[in-house]
Amino acid sequence: MTTTATNSIAVLDKFRRPLRDLRISVTDRCNFRCTYCMPAEIFGERYEFLQKAELLSFEEITRLTRVFVGLGVVKVRLTGGEPLVRSEIEKLVAMLADLDGVHDLTMTTNAYLLPQKATALRNAGLPRLTVSLDTLDDAIFRKMNGRGFGVGRVLEGIRAAENVGFHPIKVNAVVQRGVNDHTIVELARYFRERGHIMRFIEYMDVGNLNGWRLDEVMSADEIVARIDAEMPLEPAESNYRGEVANRYRFKDGGGEIGVIASVTQPFCGDCTRLRLSPEGALFTCLFGVNGTDLRTPMRAGADDAELANIIRDTWSVRTDRYSEERASMTDELRARRKKVEMYHIGG
Repeated sequence: MTTTATNSIAVLDKFRRPLRDLRISVTDRCNFRCTYCMPAEIFGERYEFLQKAELLSFEEITRLTRVFVGLGVVKVRLTGGEPLVRSEIEKLVAMLADLDGVHDLTMTTNAYLLPQKATALRNAGLPRLTVSLDTLDDAIFRKMNGRGFGVGRVLEGIRAAENVGFHPIKVNAVVQRGVNDHTIVELARYFRERGHIMRFIEYMDVGNLNGWRLDEVMSADEIVARIDAEMPLEPAESNYRGEVANRYRFKDGGGEIGVIASVTQPFCGDCTRLRLSPEGALFTCLFGVNGTDLRTPMRAGADDAELANIIRDTWSVRTDRYSEERASMTDELRARRKKVEMYHIGG
């Protein structure tokens, strides 16, 4: 097998969007059963997840990441499922942290396993963490995560991450009207006081199983207005092209929040993200239907140049803009469209 290095050449899709961000789902398994992602009534004890031999090895993930970097990727995020349920995930972190050209390496986690993993992740070279936490209300959180896990364990994980140097931490909350929308001000205040960055995500129609309804979406404008009424906000500039969150600063200078408005303010036009599934399939959109297989050619002996050509060919014909098209779709059409599940390729 040849592993010839590839040269970094800008790869553009049909809408002239460059490839810059890679999201790597390291497992399709999760210790939570969040209602908007992996509802427990479907993903029960008998659900068949990928077998170990089907998963990309850490060496395969690292090799592919090196190829992606050669095509322009500079930001890498580890996701799942829940990445911390993948055994010895810190070894993969160390391998990716050693790659030249990766300017931003981070991980999204539900933090349940962070108390025992934070030190290992930091020592492996992980610079940043994002934690998913939808509410501080314990009863609502236990219901939303589908496992009856309490908020205390997640906060313990965040404290463990703080203690080893992860700061600030980004905290993501999916906002669902009538479920947890009345708790968002408390979230914003709590993490503002601790110097972290709260980000609120509009409830999206990811996958096919979460029973999504438009009337359960609390819009970004509503989210901002509700927080602004308690803690005045002002818009802030984006940190970089393609940033998914609209940023707002607290007017008194005490930090910021972000709002990800995929439903009401689609940002497809600046999307620079590619997703790699646990078994090595490429998806060019969170709402994608079919992936492009990289594992089979890689295991059959394809060299890096051949893998780069598959990736380049996949990205260069990309026309994805589902979030922009959603508004013009009927409920029936949206329901008929089959999409990859979010737990399989990360958020």
